Amino acid sequence: MTGAADMGHANRHANPLDKVVESAEAAVADVPDGATVLVGGFGGSGFPKVLREALIRRHPRRITVVCNNADFGGFVYEDGLVRMICSYPVGATAKPLLEGIEAGTIELELTPQGTLAERLRAGGSGLGGVLTPTGLGTEFQVGRRIIEVDGKSFILALPLRGDVALIRAHQADRYGNLVSRFAGRNFNPLMAMAADLTIAEVDHIVEPGQLDPQQIHIPSVFVDRVVAVGGGPA
Repeated sequence: MTGAADMGHANRHANPLDKVVESAEAAVADVPDGATVLVGGFGGSGFPKVLREALIRRHPRRITVVCNNADFGGFVYEDGLVRMICSYPVGATAKPLLEGIEAGTIELELTPQGTLAERLRAGGSGLGGVLTPTGLGTEFQVGRRIIEVDGKSFILALPLRGDVALIRAHQADRYGNLVSRFAGRNFNPLMAMAADLTIAEVDHIVEPGQLDPQQIHIPSVFVDRVVAVGGGPA
């Protein structure tokens, strides 16, 4: 992992608390080669499609993508995507990725959905990992450490962090506080916590103080950049 220090400063404004950037292209302009990129979403719900497409146009090299689904065929170009960590290797653009996996040019690490969430939570919270019984007695446990607690066996699932997180929310204020709608929250808060640089695409941006503090799902401390993309209900 490259670390946030190599990615430039997020602030584009006189007010250092203002995290709004002018476009998705500007938001991802300094995502480096070799980055591990966490991408929120559960299928199409809460998925940062505009940021994904902007990063595809950026053509980063040798990247690892972590997402619940594997809808990232646009990153399959020479020296592009090299590793995919996901729960479901499916999606509208997944075919080129699956072909790369079968050809041996892309590494696939399948992770059960709940285990993926807890690995991200551990990474964002500074924990050493989580113990899970999911996958015991299957190929999933091969090469993984088994720990016994009170006579029961568990797989040690190591924490997972990223250099960058691309996430989505419904609303943001200029300071980067985010509000999601319904199932759109899903993996986004965990990924925001587990990345060195978090970039959020949102439908609407409001002024500080206009969001109810009790309704904020991702506080600004976990968010570095916000870009308005529209496309959602007011």
